[in-house]
Amino acid sequence: MKVGARSTTGWRATISVAMSNYIEAGSIIAIATSLTFWQDEFGISNFAVGLLAALSANAFGAAVGAAIGGPLCDRYGRKAIYTYDLLVYMAGVLLAAFAFNFTMLLAAFIITGLAVGAGVPASWTYIAEEAPSVERAKHVGTAQLAWSVGPLIGFALAAALAPMGLLGSRIIFLHLFVVAAVVWWIRQGLAESKIWSDEAVNETRELTASVGARGIKGLFSKKVNITALLLLGGIYLFWNTVAGQAGIFMPRVYETAGLESAVQQNLLQVLVWGCTVLATYFGFMRYADRVSQRALYVFGAALGIVGWIVLVAFTDGGLTTMLAFAILWGISSGIGAQAFYSLWASEMFATPYRASAQGVMFFAVRTATGLLSYFFPTMLAATGLTTVGILLVALLTIALVIGAVAAPDTQGKTLQEIEVERYGAPLSPELIETPASSGHPTQGSNPATESGHKAPA
Repeated sequence: MKVGARSTTGWRATISVAMSNYIEAGSIIAIATSLTFWQDEFGISNFAVGLLAALSANAFGAAVGAAIGGPLCDRYGRKAIYTYDLLVYMAGVLLAAFAFNFTMLLAAFIITGLAVGAGVPASWTYIAEEAPSVERAKHVGTAQLAWSVGPLIGFALAAALAPMGLLGSRIIFLHLFVVAAVVWWIRQGLAESKIWSDEAVNETRELTASVGARGIKGLFSKKVNITALLLLGGIYLFWNTVAGQAGIFMPRVYETAGLESAVQQNLLQVLVWGCTVLATYFGFMRYADRVSQRALYVFGAALGIVGWIVLVAFTDGGLTTMLAFAILWGISSGIGAQAFYSLWASEMFATPYRASAQGVMFFAVRTATGLLSYFFPTMLAATGLTTVGILLVALLTIALVIGAVAAPDTQGKTLQEIEVERYGAPLSPELIETPASSGHPTQGSNPATESGHKAPA
């Protein structure tokens, strides 16, 4: 596909699509680091702060966006989402940057959340469909890497701009506007997902009978889909309910634990996300295609649990406690639930409802996060860190157990081979890879190999 003389393929395409995760995480951090400033500026209550968080990209806003965007992605194609969602996102962050009252700010957070929700399931789906089967985790891990870099840069900017107060927060929202505009321009050269295009063109009565109708209707028509929804939804639900609060309310958690300096709080989060970036690249992207995914998942989940136990058990605000938590939670987030969820969610559903499935799960998970976000600031202030921390540790433990027991066996298989195992027939038989394929197999004609681009080491 060409837009003028420009075509976006290979790793350039993967990275441009993965940037949905950068702006999602960046939005959450921009909100997290600015809530206190907005609260002081507009004189709003803790309850109103919870409402802002609950309706934002961290929770309900993204949930509704995913519920809409996922099915649209399956019906009209992955590229259709990329044509418009970033334009909506840019409108939202620009409104936030110039908000002068609570109503404007709330509207900005809702608009931004809707755009984020629509874009993220589409990005995970597109990357997985275009990735070589033997390096699918590496490619999908790019989205996780972008998701990690967003908070790293966001908290670094927040620390640097903290002396400017609310003006510094407005600048962070403007930076997201600029990043989104650049990514939107690059994405105009994206080709449609090959596997989705061929399925849409070649769909027959026999194949439809095999896999069911497109979108939500087909998704809930088969038991195998419902089982996968429960498994993956369970993993992501319990983990993200914790991660969602940590993402947007961690400065308040640090304050409750005894660390009151806003700059120190932001610098500690820079350490958390620096560890997440390193763990994603040197852990998940390098090894998830090679070693036991179940074992790697359990290891990452266990580190997260230990990290929160350390923070809750030693709530003295001491440097050793804070550093231990930051390192453990950061590494866990890089090789833990979200990375594996984004990989497995793209593998365990057939092409006609792959994005719809992710939209449904994202909706359910972010709704649960939103419910807790609505009350989290008040609950933290009323009960303290110990009570809240025990709840968070329990949720992380449930996510670990679900993944340890029910992790799927999809490693190294093509999406069509997985469909044969799960549905009894491939969706697009002409695209199946064989063992005789080249040492760098692809689904159909993968731009990542056609263009001559190589995966990073």
